[in-house]
Order: sequence, then C-alpha cells, then structure tokens
Amino acid sequence: MSTLLPTYPPLARIIATLTKADGITQTRLSGVSLLCLGRHQARTPLLYEPSLTVIALGRKVGYLGDREIHYNPGQYLVQTLPLPFECETYGSPEAPLLGISVKLDPALLSEMVMAMGDISAPTISPKPMASVAMTSGMQEAVDRLAVTLTCATECAIMGAARIREVVFEALKGEQGPALRALVNGQGHYSRIVQVLSRLHVSFADEFKVEQLAQQASMSVSTFHHYFKQITRASPAQYLKRLRLIKAQQLLSQQGHNVNQAALAVGYRSVPQFSRDYKRYFGESPLQHRRQEQMLQG
Repeated sequence: MSTLLPTYPPLARIIATLTKADGITQTRLSGVSLLCLGRHQARTPLLYEPSLTVIALGRKVGYLGDREIHYNPGQYLVQTLPLPFECETYGSPEAPLLGISVKLDPALLSEMVMAMGDISAPTISPKPMASVAMTSGMQEAVDRLAVTLTCATECAIMGAARIREVVFEALKGEQGPALRALVNGQGHYSRIVQVLSRLHVSFADEFKVEQLAQQASMSVSTFHHYFKQITRASPAQYLKRLRLIKAQQLLSQQGHNVNQAALAVGYRSVPQFSRDYKRYFGESPLQHRRQEQMLQG
C-alpha cells in the first residue's frame, strides 16, 4: 500500500509498507504472511491452517457453529486446527484490515512444548479456535517480528528466533493448553484432534462414525459429544464442509472443472455436489469457475 495514514498504529504502518495489494502477502520468512483488505467482505466460508493471527487495523468476526469469535487490535487469534468456519472482514480504503499471520509448524511446536515441560496452565478449556487478549509480551514479540520482516539480513539471521518468540508467548497464554494438547496426545481434545488430522489427509474417503470413534478410543455417543463440542458440527457436517472448501480451492487455484473437483473431494454425484456447493457458498461451482476464468483473463 502506498498511502499511510498518520493515525495508523506502528505495527499497521509496517504491514502497510510491506503489502502492495489486497489479499495475502507472503514474506521473506517461511510461514509468516501479511493480510490486507481495503473493503468489507461479507460472511464467507473459509479454512485457515493452524496459525496465530494478529490484527493491527480493522477487525474480523469468525463464526464457528453457534460461536462468534471477534478478533480486533488488542487480540490475537489462536487456530490450532484447520477448521471450516465462516468469516466477515471489516476494512475500507481509508482504514484497511491489516494483520500478520504465523503458521504453527508442528516440529517447532513439539520442540518448544517439550523444552517448556510441565507448567501451570490456565483452567480455561482448550478450544480449536479462540481470540485471546494481547499481552505486552506478545505485542512486543509481534512488533519485533514485523520490524525483522523489513530487512532481508535480519530475516536471515534473526527470523527463526522472532517466530519462536511469538509461538512462545502463545504457549504461555490462555490457549496454551490447546497448543500443548496437539503435542502431548492426552485427553478427549487430543483424541479428537487426531481424528480431524486423519479427515484432513483423507477427506475424499468414505468414513463411518463407528470407525472414527474407534480411532478416538471412545463410544459412538461420547465421540459425537466431544466432536461437536470442539468443531461445533457433527462428523457428517464437518466432512461435508471440509470437502466443499477443498473443492473451492481446486476450482480457484488448480484449474479443476466442476466434475473433476467433485470427484477429487469424494462426491459420487456431481448434481449433489453442485447443490451442496450452492447452498454453502451462495453460488454454483460452475458460476464460481466462470468468475475465476474471467479474472484470469
């Protein structure tokens, strides 16, 4: 972005200098990206990868089942699972949404959790997606990371350390237990996480609830209860939303036609796929593909 407003806070100013257009901007550091949107975006189905997201200007509202998750300046989003959800973004040309996202690398997370050992954890239940109040430690860590992004030499020498700082602050925060549960493999939350990981790798396969419950070492009724508590959807609803978002990515990013996308994500009936797609996204997959083709020229 070329125009900086004098009212921009420092973090937003740095992000604005590093973003050239609306959308996601990859940075010099792998796993660190910048967000920019100079307009309002209505509630839209999305799939975020596990990450930490800090909003410097503007705001977002996530909708996960019956939960509303507000993340604004002064908060950061902890996303421990790649959950299908819906998101509304508030930005404008004068005050765009500006943010920074740090992907949660499983190897780094595991290393840091093991190094930290057992620590006194807050009593708040782990959630796969939650907005957390910004602490002074997290704000300082994100500020240092942002400054590092402006310099190639600093990125090469200090980049990994800056990312570790941000992840460390998240591990100490309210949703630290949710992050540690990804590594420790204990409790109902962790067992559901393992099932979700399987679904994300093999989303095109057919699954029976009994098989998933068995993997989680739970009865079917107990599995249903904890699965819905965590994802705010039944296993069938979750898998359908996951398949549809994956299909949207195939149509948008990989040039699949409608039939190819439907089959790739596990649908046996293309008409059923088209009906489900339109119900979820508000437009048919054919309409979506044509729009993508027009944008590409």
